[in-house]
Amino acid sequence: MARNIEIKLRVDSIDPLHERAAALAGAALELIEQDDVFYAVPHGRLKLRRFADGSAELIHYERPDGVGPRGSDYERVVVSADVDALHRTLARGLGVRARVRKQRWLARVGASRVHLDRVEGLGDFVEIEVVLVPEQSDDDGRRIAQDLIEALGLASAQPVATAYADLGTPAD
Repeated sequence: MARNIEIKLRVDSIDPLHERAAALAGAALELIEQDDVFYAVPHGRLKLRRFADGSAELIHYERPDGVGPRGSDYERVVVSADVDALHRTLARGLGVRARVRKQRWLARVGASRVHLDRVEGLGDFVEIEVVLVPEQSDDDGRRIAQDLIEALGLASAQPVATAYADLGTPAD
């Protein structure tokens, strides 16, 4: 199972952060359009993520809610079958909790991912995801996340304690 440390911050606008994030990555940002459907499950979160190019992945993750960098473990499966049929089956069997549509600009900084997210109906956010290798501790990941927050000039940004799906996005 993969592990990472994540922190999400609410910002007024991601626009002024594009240049800083690209400089940290040493490369242009990658735009990724995402449409996530979250299903009702007894533990953790399960989402079907669709991309603008028609590809998709099913992701289950467990991460405690709370402000600050926190650990997460997850499983990700590339969906190569009929994505619409998979969604209908999951929605029928589990029920849909929320739908989150966003534009994500990705900056890869070492093994970390800096996401500049514009979330439909919610606003702008920065999410930092530090992917851990087996020999790294959660504390190592928290230090890396904090360094990235400072490098982006976001030390005073408002942390978000939960997933976008829990912030009031409609299930439609």
